[in-house]
Amino acid sequence: MQQAVYTIIENTPLAPGVCRMALRGDTSAITAPGQFVNIRLDGLYLRRPISVCDVEGDRLTLIYKVVGAGTARLAGMQPGETLDALSGLGNGYDPTCAGARPVLIGGGVGVPPLYLLARTLVRQGAEVTVCLGFNTAAEVFYEDEFRALGCEARVSTVDGSYGARGFVTGILPEAPTHYYACGPEPMLKAVFHALPCSGQLSFEARMGCGFGACMGCTCETIVGYKRICRDGPVMRKEELLWNA
Repeated sequence: MQQAVYTIIENTPLAPGVCRMALRGDTSAITAPGQFVNIRLDGLYLRRPISVCDVEGDRLTLIYKVVGAGTARLAGMQPGETLDALSGLGNGYDPTCAGARPVLIGGGVGVPPLYLLARTLVRQGAEVTVCLGFNTAAEVFYEDEFRALGCEARVSTVDGSYGARGFVTGILPEAPTHYYACGPEPMLKAVFHALPCSGQLSFEARMGCGFGACMGCTCETIVGYKRICRDGPVMRKEELLWNA
């Protein structure tokens, strides 16, 4: 974990209520796809955790959904303003487990952390399939960016207004070597039961401190309770109590 000040260089909308922010600053603490930063905002007691979408050199890219006072404040910030953030938080994805044909599965704002992972896996020589699930066509983002990396990108929308109609589990490839998922818990459970291969799942949770001190974001696993912010947000399939 590292505390640093970052300068905003971009803050633009991607879809209704979803924005992309690019920052410049020290990114050396970010060591794995799937980690997150925790941003301090003046006048608000708790920091806001945001998944890392991409990191290249001193440029950090975040994608966030406007859901409350903190993210609304973020959406109104302009290039040149600065943010205090804790970076390199959480236990990210392990790309060495991917095998030859991994699948990456994202639901809504669970999509962003999969981008850096996809770029990492493509560089390893893997044939990457990315499955993106949204509610409606207006919410779709980053399909073209994944394709530009060399991934096969599949999209589903619940209302059928774009891509395949239905949930993201309906567009999964046959026999992937490993899976990586991020999204709401109902989606993660559906993926857990849909794919027999091993996988890694990133959990969304309300957090207090963001680094394991407050014990406010625990979940039960086969070895007892784990902290999503410190022991996660990425958990291995084999740790989870979802076999029933």
